[in-house]
Amino acid sequence: MNPVIGVLALQGAFAAHAESLARLGARVTEVRTPAHLAGADALVMPGGESSTMSNLLVSSGLFDPIAARISEGMPVFGTCAGMILLASEILDGRDDQRNFSAIDISVRRNAFGRQVDSFETDIPTAVGTFHGVFIRAPRIERVGESVEVLGSLGDEPVLVRNQHVMAASFHPELAGDDRLHDYFVSTVLPGKEG
Repeated sequence: MNPVIGVLALQGAFAAHAESLARLGARVTEVRTPAHLAGADALVMPGGESSTMSNLLVSSGLFDPIAARISEGMPVFGTCAGMILLASEILDGRDDQRNFSAIDISVRRNAFGRQVDSFETDIPTAVGTFHGVFIRAPRIERVGESVEVLGSLGDEPVLVRNQHVMAASFHPELAGDDRLHDYFVSTVLPGKEG
């Protein structure tokens, strides 16, 4: 059966993620409430502003249900702010900012620079050379032993995975290239048990 992939639709470029997944033939649902989440087999968490997203997750009643589903093995792919929310440690987060501690990485928000410092570059990844779009991108400053680095910018990890959780510092949904979404659907989602 074709799984339903939820795209967290509270803030950020969620529509671009949904379009990429739809081009791959996935059934996609926008997740704004716990009821929407209940119908999803996997979740994509887009970029945006991580502390605002944290607050919206709490006010929408989604934070605890998402945390429970991730702990039960639901596959999840977080990009930019989504990666920050999935990280085990946010080095410069706000005091009231919550995170899921779903992947053993330490991240620093906006560490690649402010909006004016945004850039694009080709990076080697598990799917081949990929055009990375970095917008106020977070930096991964520590990678746990159980975490696999799938892509790097120089010697810095920018794409990581641990079992059913995948995270990217950049915005694959803005690259016009669906290969990382396909990797998530074809590799991470079926491999959630492993």
